[in-house]
Amino acid sequence: MAEIQLRKVHKSFGDVEVIHGVDWEIDDGEFVVIVGPSGCGKSTLLRMIAGLETITEGEIAIGGRVVNNLEPAARDIAMVFQNYALYPHMSVYNNMAYGLKNRGMPKDEIERRVKRAADILEIGEFLKRSPRQLSGGQRQRVAMGRAIVREPSVFLFDEPLSNLDAKLRVQMRLEIKKLQENLGITSVYVTHDQVEAMTLGHRLLVLNAGYVEQLGTPIDLYERPATLFVAGFIGSPAMNFVSATISADGRRAEFPGGDSLALHDGEIAAHAGRPVTIGMRPEHFHIAENGEAATPHAVEVVEHLGADTLVHGRFGGTGVELTVRLRGIRDIAPGEILPLTIPPQDIHVFDAEDGRRIGD
Repeated sequence: MAEIQLRKVHKSFGDVEVIHGVDWEIDDGEFVVIVGPSGCGKSTLLRMIAGLETITEGEIAIGGRVVNNLEPAARDIAMVFQNYALYPHMSVYNNMAYGLKNRGMPKDEIERRVKRAADILEIGEFLKRSPRQLSGGQRQRVAMGRAIVREPSVFLFDEPLSNLDAKLRVQMRLEIKKLQENLGITSVYVTHDQVEAMTLGHRLLVLNAGYVEQLGTPIDLYERPATLFVAGFIGSPAMNFVSATISADGRRAEFPGGDSLALHDGEIAAHAGRPVTIGMRPEHFHIAENGEAATPHAVEVVEHLGADTLVHGRFGGTGVELTVRLRGIRDIAPGEILPLTIPPQDIHVFDAEDGRRIGD
């Protein structure tokens, strides 16, 4: 079993604390993604699990064994880096076999492991080539193969796709997902790309300035973001935010300029009269019809994506910039006024002061 537990883990560099008391458990065989903006502490947290950074305070356990004082080689982990870290003077085979040779493993066992990994990653035809003869995607497969041959309890991925172009990123993302599902190895993956996070992880840990904002499944974070930060980080295009006040009866969000939107039932009524921030995802809007209540949207820019149309403009009388995602190709031009509506259940309400979610 290879569960991972982080118990009140802190990390400081001198007087500056960069990881603030992370409590977190990863189940055996689970794929968890640490996601957040650059500089939020993602890689530092991963490197502490790997043993490449010391822990200032707290405990990390792998498979029930506290590993705080264990060297990386003793933790039964394998790490894949963003820069591949391949030996340029060695063949693909020797890059994958190097660590096993250093451990004194028998030659036939090394050959078995390398062949198995090469078959899984479909790089058998490249075993005699040098890294410089490979594309970026092929090099990343070799880096993953070097991790697989170790047959570790835990895989750690530190932004492994950041050096690839957009098309290769999509392809390699699918390969990593299939690899983890086939091998069933506990995996922790760091990225700043929320699309990678949403598509890869069984659960996501959203990190912001060293603090855990939310931990949950991708759908949990998309449908019920706990904070403004999570709401704005998860989803593409990003969620729209508009300042508002909860009406006296607690049933509507009232905006500057006189427009308002109906809200769903829940704890919102207890916040009647208070300032809030309303969150609305671009894909949840539609053009009002058949007498539906609507808010005018003054169109400024239209982007045609083929399957969807992005409409950027100003929301009602607020003057706030807002992005709407409509299905299909739409004949919409700058200067038009669109009557928009959004279902009450798709409106997110956040406290204006602390940014925490209000309601269900």
